[in-house]
Amino acid sequence: MIEKTIAGLKVGDDQPVRIMGVINLSKESFYKNSVVSSQNVYDAALKMIEQGADLIDIGARSTWPLAAKITKDEERSRLIPAVRALAGISVPLSVDTMFSDIAKEALVEGASIINDVSGFTADEKMVDVAEKYSCPVILMASNNIPGDPVGMNAIMESLERIISHAQDSGISPDNIIIDPAIGKWTPEKLAMYDYETIDNIKRLRIFKKPILAAISRKSFIGETLNKPATDRLYGSLAATAIAVRNGAHIIRTHDVAPTVEAVRVAQAARARIPAVRSGSIEAEMLDIKNVDDCQKEMISIGATTIGSHIMKKKTLLFNILLNNISTTEALIIKQEMLARGSDTALPREAVSHEADKVSLIISGTQLQFERLCNKLRHQARGLPMIAEMLIELMNKNNDAIFKYSR
Repeated sequence: MIEKTIAGLKVGDDQPVRIMGVINLSKESFYKNSVVSSQNVYDAALKMIEQGADLIDIGARSTWPLAAKITKDEERSRLIPAVRALAGISVPLSVDTMFSDIAKEALVEGASIINDVSGFTADEKMVDVAEKYSCPVILMASNNIPGDPVGMNAIMESLERIISHAQDSGISPDNIIIDPAIGKWTPEKLAMYDYETIDNIKRLRIFKKPILAAISRKSFIGETLNKPATDRLYGSLAATAIAVRNGAHIIRTHDVAPTVEAVRVAQAARARIPAVRSGSIEAEMLDIKNVDDCQKEMISIGATTIGSHIMKKKTLLFNILLNNISTTEALIIKQEMLARGSDTALPREAVSHEADKVSLIISGTQLQFERLCNKLRHQARGLPMIAEMLIELMNKNNDAIFKYSR
């Protein structure tokens, strides 16, 4: 189970999904209506808290790739006075910056969390600041520039590296929050990759860190609805609800009040993860849908890389429906799966040969299906063609372009 205390706030599976309200001080932002003037910072934060915000994230530099660039001095001149104005507010204050000296000054002035969208890659001294102040950090999937991993597998690899670097540098595992970098951070980040991330956000659970989703009014919603940022609220709420349903623990938003309502309903529809404890012994039901994630989970408990690689294809059960194949072919498939330690469901008419064509359901692991297909390729009738169909089906199951492009 994921359960952490972040700047005094409990975050995790058995806690309410936390709402992070955004105080945006950047007039270069893609969403102009979200920009808060320096004179209104306190009132804006107070309103968000009254609407249900559990945290406040304050930033002064737009991370929109098309935004005009500002100097570090300009970012500091906007950010630090605002942090001072919010010091002592009733919820944790997060500072959105990629620069270690600005983060350090903000922590001294009253911030308690660093939100680094570069994942410690933009400023090598940022990790030292976070370690010195023992503060929580939000680390976004990034390699060379913020948000550049394309596709969920790349996001997983990036976050694995970032977490390892942070923990090896002295950051407490309990102080790390992860962000999968939803949004068009680079030209290669097509909308379908954001939908893949939202649909598969549960994969991030293998890192055992709170998961933050920053979805509010982003470009993938605009591309889907053909609407500007000002008209993307309903799309944002829909995407947010899906992210919460799939496991997000923190939602970063410009629109606190409506987001709170969407999140509460989505969380009510999210099943609790079965877990039990007796004394020092704990048991938890793992909900993993990717064999590579199974391998990472096994390595995390100390299994060898070689052993977990061999075992990973045995970990997930797939159920495939085949329609309209001959009774003889169905019986051969059943015998082949039985020989591999699995099974196939057939109608009674197949066993008695009362039907020429039947449907069947094949159940097995990835390894069992691979071995079945290798055997069927060398048999008679339509079995080689069926083998190719099964291979294509398994490939499509792992193909983000097939699943999310429209």
